[in-house]
Amino acid sequence: MIELPESISLAKQLNETIKGKVIGNVVANASPHKFAWLSGDSAAYNALLKGKTVGESKGVGGKVEIEVENARVVLAEGINVRFFAAGETLPRKHQLLIQFTDGSALCCGVQMYGGLWAFIDGTFDNEYYLVAKRKPSPLSDAFDWNAFQAMAKENANKSAKAFLATEQHIPGLGNGVLQDILFNARVNPKTKIGLLSEQELKTLFESVKTTLLQMANQGGRDTETDIFGNPGGYRTLMSNKTVGQLCPRCGGIIEKAAYMGGSVYICPGCQKVRK
Repeated sequence: MIELPESISLAKQLNETIKGKVIGNVVANASPHKFAWLSGDSAAYNALLKGKTVGESKGVGGKVEIEVENARVVLAEGINVRFFAAGETLPRKHQLLIQFTDGSALCCGVQMYGGLWAFIDGTFDNEYYLVAKRKPSPLSDAFDWNAFQAMAKENANKSAKAFLATEQHIPGLGNGVLQDILFNARVNPKTKIGLLSEQELKTLFESVKTTLLQMANQGGRDTETDIFGNPGGYRTLMSNKTVGQLCPRCGGIIEKAAYMGGSVYICPGCQKVRK
């Protein structure tokens, strides 16, 4: 899933590969997918984007926003984004194909579910997109200790997972990046935020900032891939890649558990539930 580190990394790669290119053709929904979310009539994507020049791409929370003159293309959630140079063979199945006049292409496919939206800037009313645009990035100076402390006070009865990774409290911070953030802070995902001391809460805040920055600087997590199909350079500590292995801190066994509709990965020795 695209989360903040991946949106930043993908946007950087897109600026290095497709910025300045002219769109020659767009094919949307060629391989219909039940959980591929498109904006308006997908048949209109070509008329909306063809002949326009690609501008800046940027990460917006857990979404990648591509500027195309007066239009925008936004990719979100479980979207595989791949760049193909001129002459390379394109996948037969895709949910969004953007071909450029120089023969190169950007091909997007849905894993489980995801958004592939194209629209005139300012006309898209998706709540999650608008919230991600409005709220400060957790990597920005505006997201500071005072703001985090106030958020924690308002959500004191919520678990650490519910507080950090749901309801767009922090756009781009989802269940994927959550695992290492909580491990680094020694917080169990089931522990209620209100039970943490001020120092523990501050440690959690610092883990949000430093862990996300490290993930972004290293090109995203190794559980996700970039526009060339390569895994991110950040080696996850708590993920499906490490379950059953030894905890790098205490030597305990990393466990996987179901919680709040998804999986969590913890070290039972380092991350005890606070009661």
